[in-house]
Amino acid sequence: MIHLTETAANHVRNYLLNRGKGEGIRVGVKTSGCSGLAYVLEFVDDINEYDQVFEQHGVKVFVDPKSIVYLDGLEMDYVKNGLNEGFEFNNPNKKGECGCGESFTV
Repeated sequence: MIHLTETAANHVRNYLLNRGKGEGIRVGVKTSGCSGLAYVLEFVDDINEYDQVFEQHGVKVFVDPKSIVYLDGLEMDYVKNGLNEGFEFNNPNKKGECGCGESFTV
């Protein structure tokens, strides 16, 4: 299961409305950085039949079968700290991360 906070869902919904199309967002992982994995976010225009779909606060989140192993239980929030803003990932599967925070290990 992937959990979106209401703040994150509102942010995604606004982007989809401004974009004018899209079914939701896809959350996945890719090999990257010095620790191994990095989060990937993209808009979903065409649904993949193998994706798992989670809907919260009116927003659909799609996850491919390979990524769900690393992301099950993930909570996504959208935070603003001063001039910085972005998605924050609370992943119960994460065992460590690199010093810069770009990648993580499970």
